[in-house]
Amino acid sequence: MMASYIPLILMLAAGMFLAIVLLKLHQWLGPHRPNDEKTSTYESGMEPIRSARERFSVKYYMVAVLFILFDIEVIFLYPWAVNFRALGLFGYVEMVIFITILFIGYFYILRKGALKWD
Repeated sequence: MMASYIPLILMLAAGMFLAIVLLKLHQWLGPHRPNDEKTSTYESGMEPIRSARERFSVKYYMVAVLFILFDIEVIFLYPWAVNFRALGLFGYVEMVIFITILFIGYFYILRKGALKWD
């Protein structure tokens, strides 16, 4: 049983070894000439306005998570559209149920005010 894991363990060890060696080689052999311009904060070519340690509103993260959630769920529509004819009525009903659940979730977050910016 354990013998079947030996190739996996060897591959993980080789990968970790290679990563460490390459990182150390970069530190030892790579150019290291820091100056004020290289170590300064870069924000799209503009001087930073505030500190990077400032807290963000939870709403920012909430909108980001909701965007990713709905974006990934919409990706499921593509394979369904490609196989629409092959799935028949059963596939159509399943997708109507899926989209209905998506809309219920969307209206729920609208009602809770997760997308409102104060």
